[in-house]
Amino acid sequence: MSLSHVDMETARAYPPRVSAFTQTFWNALGEGRWITTCCKGCGRSTFPPKPVCPHCWSPDVQWTELSTRGTLYSWTRVHAAPAVFGAEAPYAVGIVDLSDGVRLACRLVETQGQPLRVDQPVEMLVLRYSDGPLFAARPAS
Repeated sequence: MSLSHVDMETARAYPPRVSAFTQTFWNALGEGRWITTCCKGCGRSTFPPKPVCPHCWSPDVQWTELSTRGTLYSWTRVHAAPAVFGAEAPYAVGIVDLSDGVRLACRLVETQGQPLRVDQPVEMLVLRYSDGPLFAARPAS
């Protein structure tokens, strides 16, 4: 399933460090695919992607698709942002529980008429900045 996207007019305020291992993730995200690593030994997915399973320590991992839907576990609005994000404040960030069991922290994109609330269904999306992608979540439509 391809992720929805929002085109951003600027470069990322704090671009991620991309390694030889994480390049697969960032390339997929740029194509609208939402993936991570899954351990072949214990079957558990991990986010962010890791070359070794943090659950059973197996180095036998494979790339797999993640659920694009989940639930908002917690959230907050940042008003006093670090200088690098100052132009974007105020903005919302939260913790999302994906339906396949992965919990992650991310930026939240608010939808007019849909206030953010705990236990709200959300969907993942790609923020397409001029210098590359980032992931975020928004209230599910």
